[in-house]
Amino acid sequence: MTALSVHWAPLLPEALLMALAGLAVLLLALALWRRAPGVFWRAAAFAILLLALANPSLIEEQRDPLSDVAFVVVDESASQAIGERRQQTEAAVAHLMDALGSLSDTEVRLIRAGDSRGAPDIEGTRLFGALRQGLAKVPRQRVAGVILVSDGQIHDLPESVESLGIEAPVHLLLTGEEEEGDRRLVVTQAPSFGIVGDQLTLKLRIDDLISGSPGGSARVSLRQDGRESQSVSARIGVEEEVAFELDHRGPSVLEIEVEPGPQELTLANNRAAVVVNGVRDRLRVLLVSGEPHAGERAWRNILKSDPSVDLVHFTILRPPEKQDGTPIRELSLIAFPTRELFEVKLDEFDLIIFDRYRRRGVLPSIYLENVADYVEKGGALLEAVGPTFATPLSLYRTPLGRVLPAEPTGAIFENGFHPQITDVGQRHPVTAELDDRAEDVQTPPWGRWFRQVDADRNSGVIVMQGIEDRPLLVLDRVGEGRVAQLMSDHMWLWSRGFEGGGPQAELLRRISHWLMKEPDLEEEDLRALVRGAQLLITRRSLTEALPEVTVTLPSGEIRSLPLIPDGPGRAVARLTASENGLYRITDGVLTTLAAAGPLNPLELRDPRSTGALVEPLTRESRGTVRRLAGLDLPELRKVGGSRDRFGRNWIGIKSGGGYVVTGVLQIPLLPALLVLCLALATAVLAWQREGR
Repeated sequence: MTALSVHWAPLLPEALLMALAGLAVLLLALALWRRAPGVFWRAAAFAILLLALANPSLIEEQRDPLSDVAFVVVDESASQAIGERRQQTEAAVAHLMDALGSLSDTEVRLIRAGDSRGAPDIEGTRLFGALRQGLAKVPRQRVAGVILVSDGQIHDLPESVESLGIEAPVHLLLTGEEEEGDRRLVVTQAPSFGIVGDQLTLKLRIDDLISGSPGGSARVSLRQDGRESQSVSARIGVEEEVAFELDHRGPSVLEIEVEPGPQELTLANNRAAVVVNGVRDRLRVLLVSGEPHAGERAWRNILKSDPSVDLVHFTILRPPEKQDGTPIRELSLIAFPTRELFEVKLDEFDLIIFDRYRRRGVLPSIYLENVADYVEKGGALLEAVGPTFATPLSLYRTPLGRVLPAEPTGAIFENGFHPQITDVGQRHPVTAELDDRAEDVQTPPWGRWFRQVDADRNSGVIVMQGIEDRPLLVLDRVGEGRVAQLMSDHMWLWSRGFEGGGPQAELLRRISHWLMKEPDLEEEDLRALVRGAQLLITRRSLTEALPEVTVTLPSGEIRSLPLIPDGPGRAVARLTASENGLYRITDGVLTTLAAAGPLNPLELRDPRSTGALVEPLTRESRGTVRRLAGLDLPELRKVGGSRDRFGRNWIGIKSGGGYVVTGVLQIPLLPALLVLCLALATAVLAWQREGR
């Protein structure tokens, strides 16, 4: 393929050349006015000289034509799985690839985009980001057109065709059906955190996306961490408030679901999920020290060092039986407010600790009965026993004994010993990996204690043992509450650093948090979280035999996974999180949830098929929107830049006419010798004419 053109390369600046041409015109005009002979030959001489100074040449280019590039962008988002849209899409893509491939000098670039499963941080259908990457590799004049195959719900539309850097038509082949309808649930406002036990509210709205949508109401159910918590009636089209309470610290997944509407494209947007982090208010702890001793300050310092703990501490210094004749008015001791603490405000405490307490008539049996009832109704009790626990003055001999897991035998050991974690304790979260520096779990690198009150376990589990493998720390569940018994009053030696000390603060923190039902310290626990593109499932148990876990994917598919041991009391399972949404995991007893990607994806807020969003773009580029349902697939044509770009049963792409120059031949039109001869000839002819 060749092409000819004339190229001008003036030997003088264009301004000077134009000035000379103007001067020549004036001289010729003067000669004509005076009727001078030979004026036409003078004009020919001037023209030859001016053309020579303009230096024209003939350019012959050798050109190789370039093919035009048509882009086919296919929407593979979640909404394309509704109804027959996926089948319509694949049929349209097959037709386009065949029809475009049959056009001469046309190259097809197929781009599949919109699937955010590998990028859970991206919301909505994003097609034009991938298209821009493809356009960046192709010269602008080669782009023949862009054909979108989508349901029209595209969330990264450009402002204009010009911003795409193309001058070609944009067409949309629309999947889905006309007059589609759907019901959706929208959470308009939800708290990100809340105090455990306080009432919280979230706002939601139910929309029926159908023509002439009626009012009415629909049933909305609320599940918290997979458990059904309440069901309410909500008006359609009106923002409603739903109240709920958090029952534990840490993240809670709230699932809100509305019943199906009169028309439904998908039930996925009938559900929404919100993650709310539960935080505890300041923990109220009641510490009752039965008598002053060396460990009393250690208890107080540990509890006061925690800014989230509101400590109420009483030490019984003067029991009622002590009568030394001192007048009451001269006593500076504060009377123990027994009725206020153990009857009026007992339920306000999150944890009650008895430290070396013994029966001395300070607390009547009715108040100890109240403490036992408090535990059975969900309270937390920790007893750190002293030597009197082995005597008839023990708390075990009171109404409180019915909730204590260990019964004293009457023996007291006062030999040095290293506290040891039992086999069960190695699996229990309160004592598991309590000191990961220990190379030999049977002999932890901790300082010794020198007193242990012997007791027999009646219930609960022994997580630490001391002399002769006797119980040292016993944990038990009583009714809805929990109890811990520490069979020694020498933990304070660890806080003093005796023989290297020990993890006193960490052990007390774990015991108190377990007593107050912190989720992180549950001995039977199932957790799941999505990290990257992987679902990680963790199962903690005191037993070694663990069942398989069943995972329900967001699409409803069910998979079974074996648990693999991953340390004492812990096993894990992993699964590729290939879908966005909520994963429900259960082992038959425990259930948990994990969220992958956005909990309320933009993709499904309005799943109806529509061309309204893309229509401004197609109109600007002189393209069109064609619905695939019920119509024949359109023909493909190549059209010129100024021709119509679509018709009744066809759509067109632009013929670009791009090429690559492979060679150039330049031929001067006025060689120097020819110019000289022509100039002399015209000058001689002009002289002869004037001489007659």
